[in-house]
Amino acid sequence: MRPELKLGLYLVTDEQLSRGRETAEIVRAAIRGGVDAVQLRGKDLPIREQLAIGRALRTITREAGVLLIVNDRVDLALALDADGVHVGQDDLPAEVARQLVGAGRIVGVSAATIAEARAARDAGADYLGVGAIYGTATKPDAGTPTGPALLGLIAGAVELPLVGIGGIGVTNAAEVIAAGAAGVAVVSAIVAADDPERAARDLKRRIASAHG
Repeated sequence: MRPELKLGLYLVTDEQLSRGRETAEIVRAAIRGGVDAVQLRGKDLPIREQLAIGRALRTITREAGVLLIVNDRVDLALALDADGVHVGQDDLPAEVARQLVGAGRIVGVSAATIAEARAARDAGADYLGVGAIYGTATKPDAGTPTGPALLGLIAGAVELPLVGIGGIGVTNAAEVIAAGAAGVAVVSAIVAADDPERAARDLKRRIASAHG
């Protein structure tokens, strides 16, 4: 049975922004602050290091009832018994990811156009990551910022939950939700924060308020 999609506050990990702190420490604090889902993203790390971090995160997220999604690597997602995998437009095709993880896991797909969103839906995606909404330095290949209006356009074209990503923080999270997103994905707003727990709590409060 596929896990429940809880995507309100979606944390994406980044070892380079953690300021020397362990990813597990940051994730544990962020979950205390209200994070609903955690995506393990470590494209610049050796796969064995990703596996070690992922094992720690799998224990933490499972105990907390929080989703664990793995970026790109279906093999790693399966090895960790993660809740799902997220693929971009240059990663493994969504339909192949779905075939490999089966019906019991979540498949998220990055989409920056209506055409990409529809293709992802038809390939079996459970949710879409839409962006980059605002400018971001954490993902150099994210492309030109789209602005929140894209969320409304895609929401009108496909009936899938949308997660806005790219340059989102406490000052603009509410407008991303108002534009049509079910949740917001953040990296530096939590990972690089002085107090990840407080940062997550502040974001969660803004998201909840925007949902009304």
